[in-house]
Formats: sequence, C-alpha cells, structure tokens
Amino acid sequence: MALLPLLITLLFIIIFCASSPFVRAAQLISVLSYGARPDGKTDSTKAFAAAWSQACASTQPATISVPKGSFSLGQVRFQGPCKNTAILLRIDGTLVAPSDYRVIGSAQNWLIFEHVSGVTLSGGTLDGQGSGLWSCKNSGKDCPSGATSLEFSNSNNIAITGLASLNSQMFHIVINACQNVEVQGVKVSAAGDSPNTDGIHVQASTGVTILNSRIGTGDDCVSIGPGTSNLWIENVGCGPGHGISIGSLGKDSQEAGVQNVTVKTTTFTGTENGRKDVYQSNPIDYKVHAFD
Repeated sequence: MALLPLLITLLFIIIFCASSPFVRAAQLISVLSYGARPDGKTDSTKAFAAAWSQACASTQPATISVPKGSFSLGQVRFQGPCKNTAILLRIDGTLVAPSDYRVIGSAQNWLIFEHVSGVTLSGGTLDGQGSGLWSCKNSGKDCPSGATSLEFSNSNNIAITGLASLNSQMFHIVINACQNVEVQGVKVSAAGDSPNTDGIHVQASTGVTILNSRIGTGDDCVSIGPGTSNLWIENVGCGPGHGISIGSLGKDSQEAGVQNVTVKTTTFTGTENGRKDVYQSNPIDYKVHAFD
C-alpha cells in the first residue's frame, strides 16, 4: 500500500509530460518520404523543397533527415519566414549539384535559406561539381558567373556544424544580412587554381562566429564584406588560397563599414596573404579588434 501514492504520482507525471506543449519530441521528416532517391541520379529537388515546406509550417520542432547516399539537386530555396523556429537539417549523405554547370551557373546560389530563424544544418557533404565552370573561366571563354553552394540570407540564430563543402562553382558559404550565426567544424575544399571560390563570405551581418574549421580554396579562406560587425574567427586552418580578406570597402560614402573583427589561433599554409585589406577611395568605418 505504501507504494500506491508513489505509483499515482508517477502516473500523473507521465500523463502530464505526454500532454504538455512544452515537452515534445521533434517531428522527424525524411526526404525519402517525398520521393528523394540516394542514387546520385534521380532529381530530388522537389522532394527536398516539400520536406522543407512541412518543417517550416510545423508548430513543433522538426528534423529533416537526409540519409546516406548521393542526392542530385538543382537549385533549392528554403524559404521563410516559418512558423517553426527549431528546424534541424541533418545530412548523413552527399548533396550533388548538376554536372552541367550551365544548369545553375546563372542562378547566383545553389542552396539558399532566406528569412529563417532557428535553423541548424548538421553534417553531410555539398558537392558543387564546379570544375567544369572553373575550366571555362580559366580558358577566357564567356561563362556564367557561377552559383554559391550555400547561402543564408536575412536570417538569425543559425548554426552550421560538421559540414563539408567541395568544389563550389563560386563561393562555398555566404552569410548575408544575418544575426547570430555559428559555423563550427566545417571543411571547405577546392583546387588551388579555382577562381572565385571563397570559403566563407560574410557581409552585412553581426554576431558571426567561425570555429574549428579547415578551408582551402583558390580564393579567400574568409572574405569580409561591408556591414560586418562582431565577427569572431578562431582555430581555423587556411590554405591554399588568398588568406582572410577584408573588403572590398569604400565603394561609396554611404557604404557600411566593418567593425570588431577578431581572428585568433589561425594558421595560414600556402596562402598568398595572411590578412588582406581591399578598399577604394571613399572613407570607411573599419576596425580590426585582434589578429594573431
């Protein structure tokens, strides 16, 4: 009989937790359920967009699961704003861009998240298949500018962890007009002679942190554009490439400057520069807090 009150209490706790809106498991959404195929051939663009739409519309945390295998994707726009502010895109496989660079070469970006909040992108590999476009550019032919592999734009509370980005047509990762972004444990790789393949480009953003990452490309490891403030870069291995670039700045007198950039415990191997500042004739508001 002494156990009866305890059992009743435990039963009450279980019922409360099961019904409470504050204790909810994340909704699991597999891209396979929308027709994605991990064969590296089937176009899975619509499947990824549909999985995103479900997660975005959900009122509870959601995990979009991308299993092992290769998924062929055209341009995908992960559009917000969303009802959901806790979305995890968990990638265990490889996302592969079209082998014909002309398919997305004029699209500016391959994968873009816009107007989202509370999104985490974890793991996986992005293969931009950019070598064909690099060859076109290096030959002097008339070529498209190329697509950035991954962009977050006008977003906040973003995390990118454990991601590998290979052979982007143009920039690998762009953080544009965002707040509170953490990039952790990423690996970015492209040939040393690949044009315009900046590893991570940050502009018009505040509160961006880049940690414990390895970046080797044919252009800047990290490029820092106008309007960037409170940028922290630590424990980053850089090279080959052009190093860490601030600018180009000062194109006009109304352009926002760069403030409070900190770079710590960063190594440069086979780079043209450590830090490179690029500016034009107009006055700029520009302050680097530390660089070691």
